[in-house]
Amino acid sequence: MNARGEITKTWKLFIGGGYPRSESGKVFPVASGVRRRGAAVAYAAQASRKDLRDAVEAARAAQERWAASSAYLRGQIIYRLAEVLEGRSTELVDAIMHGGATRAAAAREVAHSIDRVVCMAGWSDKIESVTCGRNQVAGSFHCFSQLEPVGVVAIVAPEEPSLLGILSLMLPAMTVGCSVVVLASERAPLPALVVAECAPSADIPAGVLNLLTGSRKELLGTLAAHRDVDAIVASAAGDAARTLQVGVAENFKRVRIVRPGVEFVGASGLGTDHDWCGPHAFGGVTEVKTVWHTLGS
Repeated sequence: MNARGEITKTWKLFIGGGYPRSESGKVFPVASGVRRRGAAVAYAAQASRKDLRDAVEAARAAQERWAASSAYLRGQIIYRLAEVLEGRSTELVDAIMHGGATRAAAAREVAHSIDRVVCMAGWSDKIESVTCGRNQVAGSFHCFSQLEPVGVVAIVAPEEPSLLGILSLMLPAMTVGCSVVVLASERAPLPALVVAECAPSADIPAGVLNLLTGSRKELLGTLAAHRDVDAIVASAAGDAARTLQVGVAENFKRVRIVRPGVEFVGASGLGTDHDWCGPHAFGGVTEVKTVWHTLGS
């Protein structure tokens, strides 16, 4: 009897609530840093610029309705994502280990990541109360400030931590009502792909979360220049950061550069809750609207 051949999974993109193959028709191997060192444990779709444009269109179509939903509902949906991720924690640990982490380190990252999802769920109906309110003005006016989502936000996830990084950057935007287009870690995309598989089970509306895998060098320029992307939050340095900063200069979109190796580790990085579980996490994905109203006699 012949031995059974192992089936190596080919992961698809996540766009508009579906899992399409890349328009490019290409895939790339995801190698394991632990088991069968150097061998492909899976294949991921090589997203093209056309896939990126499709993802932005899906995000734009979903954003207004997502922003119009109540903050309480968004919090419930994000909390449901934490529940689903908890149920697949073993798979997430294995996915992180393929990136080279030890089992103990991967388990810590998964636990910390799920805790951060719960934290963002709690902020959904509280962030505006903490950061906005009535302004003191000289005159017979009521003056109020309130937060609004910027719209469609592109997220460039860090190479590592591959799970904690992507959740920390994308969830603040989703919490306040933005839809997101995420470029996953190029070197270790599997944890992000598991998150994308969890999204429909968490009742995240189609188009609110869109995930692409592939070459950042090919996609960053198009992402920066795309006129229907309202803001970018990116883990980038060197040439990648310059590509984004030069690209957005023509269309004046917001860009927040998160420096890998500085903001992702240490006393104020993604490994702690100081910056990424507080109001600072929402920088670059919100704008403040101020309303003036005359006082009655």
